[in-house]
Amino acid sequence: MATQLAQVSVVARKIIRWGIFLILFLIVGRILWGAGVSAYKKLFPAPPDPPTITFGKLTKLPFPESTRPGGITFTLENPEGTLPTLPFQMKVYFMPKVSSHLLSLEVAKQKASSLGYLADELAISETVYRFAHKNGFANLQINIVSGVFSLGYDLKGDTSPLSTRPPNPEVAAALVRSFLSTADLLAADLTGPTTHQFLKVDNEQLVGALSLSDASLIKIYLFRKNYEDYPSLTPYQNQSNVWFIVSGSQETDKKIIGGEYHYFPVDETQFATYPIKTAQAAWDELIAGGGYIVNSGGAVEGGNVKIRKIYLGYYDAGLPVEFFQPIIVFEGDNGFKAYIPAITSDYYGE
Repeated sequence: MATQLAQVSVVARKIIRWGIFLILFLIVGRILWGAGVSAYKKLFPAPPDPPTITFGKLTKLPFPESTRPGGITFTLENPEGTLPTLPFQMKVYFMPKVSSHLLSLEVAKQKASSLGYLADELAISETVYRFAHKNGFANLQINIVSGVFSLGYDLKGDTSPLSTRPPNPEVAAALVRSFLSTADLLAADLTGPTTHQFLKVDNEQLVGALSLSDASLIKIYLFRKNYEDYPSLTPYQNQSNVWFIVSGSQETDKKIIGGEYHYFPVDETQFATYPIKTAQAAWDELIAGGGYIVNSGGAVEGGNVKIRKIYLGYYDAGLPVEFFQPIIVFEGDNGFKAYIPAITSDYYGE
């Protein structure tokens, strides 16, 4: 009997030992298999899905007119020393159309009232209306079709907003967001970089100030968020389509004294993929005089611009357009910046 128990014990230990070996083998095998599959996919990646081109021919990007010094040349002097490799395709997003309806003026009145302005409108045109502020110095002008609006303040009639140093950038940005939120105008994708500019009055004009201690006002720029990890860029150098001027006044009605709101929504649920140009094709287009010069960087006729950086972005036109489209950006010395449409030229309509 003792001999049988000893034999059973030996067999049980062997089973346990070999069971542990099997489990370890399976664990190590799974790790090695996963590493092998990962390495294979990295060495031999699956080809990307072909572009969907769902929207058909796209409308051309509405670049503003810009002047380019005649005969300028470009030299590539980026850290890599070569043109970058760009992805094969990118998303194009649908932007819903804005349209007027019978309630447009009533909606504008509600917005004006929410922002602290009187609901008694003055028609400037069939689509643009002006609303006065109860303090008598500010006015709000709204396009009831597009929703674009601007704020103005008579600083000659009332200089009190200039008498106190403006808040720091973080506080000023929070005031602007709160201001827009009161009228449900703080769009969900206005969460990109927030920048600022210090301002002062010189010869009855607002000009840049060097620091907060030298400033009378502060200008806050709200940018749209990144799409697909690419920045949203406007037609203007370092300026957004949504900006407001903030004073240091302790009176609520005098904190936001100027601004413009040019915002049009992007429908992130509706998109298509399109093939984009190679960096070489975009470079050739820039050299040939194509694209849009955002800032010439002080280039003169016959001069040379050294390009230091090339990257992708999305063009936020600040206008009612059909699609939110990618661009290829060229940056150079002295603030030079140029945009080239990223989508292959064959996919643009007339």
